[in-house]
Amino acid sequence: MSTATAVRIGIVGAGANTRSRHIPNLKAQAGTEIVSVCNRSRESAEKVASEFGIPRICQHWKELVESADIDAVVIGTWPYLHCPVTLAALAAGKHVLTEARMAMNSAEARLMLEASRRNPHLVAQVVPSPYTLKIDRTVQKLLAEGFVGELQALEVRANAPGFLDHTSPLHWRHNRDLSGFNILGMGIWYEAVMRWVGEAKTVSAMTRVSVKQRRDSSGVINTISVPDHADILAEMVCGAQGRFQFSAVTGLAPGPEVWLFGSEGTLRYDASSEQLSGARRGETAFHEIAIPTELSIGWRVEEEFINAIRGVEMVKFTTFEDGLKYMQFTEAVSRSAASGASVDVQQV
Repeated sequence: MSTATAVRIGIVGAGANTRSRHIPNLKAQAGTEIVSVCNRSRESAEKVASEFGIPRICQHWKELVESADIDAVVIGTWPYLHCPVTLAALAAGKHVLTEARMAMNSAEARLMLEASRRNPHLVAQVVPSPYTLKIDRTVQKLLAEGFVGELQALEVRANAPGFLDHTSPLHWRHNRDLSGFNILGMGIWYEAVMRWVGEAKTVSAMTRVSVKQRRDSSGVINTISVPDHADILAEMVCGAQGRFQFSAVTGLAPGPEVWLFGSEGTLRYDASSEQLSGARRGETAFHEIAIPTELSIGWRVEEEFINAIRGVEMVKFTTFEDGLKYMQFTEAVSRSAASGASVDVQQV
């Protein structure tokens, strides 16, 4: 597709991230037009259409996907619809940008990847983990240059600072029928780590559901099976050992951070301040590591999607191949926690 050719987009699911990021950033791309939107209700779709000047609303996502005047579909729904909408869109000849988390489970992610491979002329992209975009290239460069030496271990701690809360209402992340095997920010943080050191080979996990019931918006009590705390040990393909913790019940916990421990040095990333620091053998204190401007990527998801449609660049963040890898990890964690046994991630 020529860079001068207009790209016409339909939105399926206009949640918070879609309204705050995707729609404004897509509208900012030259020659890009958002022509229709479908949301959970006609009323909410009309509100989004009015707010952003979108000319048409659709009653059902199938109507939107099958529209002849749509070139690309942006999926901003909860995970339960990511796979069916993606499959239908690719079958209808539309490019796809789907919100993270990629799918409900690895089987759905694999179906999505297979469909994209059957349609190599269509762009298929998952909205990437945003937490480390600013530092990814710097970390990759430091690792390649041997800053840490041989990687021995890594730690990811992404814990919410709040205490256990029995009174907060049911969220879609609590509902397995809507979220599948996804737990808290697990898949998103694992995706970020994969950019630096590659994927996990095996996992051993323990999870806990601390709040076992929550009321939905209508007051109905729902039983919760999605964990609100997870501890994971992983054998990484690169040979290092990984330890991951994700929790919504760790009162006063510090903000999310990642540690990379090597034979010659250590790197630490404080996600709250977006500060990268490190120290090498012989040093006694950490020092901040500046992020060169030319290596700081930042958020450019919508630009990358449109550029890929026009043949200007290839999708890097995030491919369906990488999306499948983090869904395999996500499901392996749940399987390990349920069985009490180590699980081979690549066999899930």
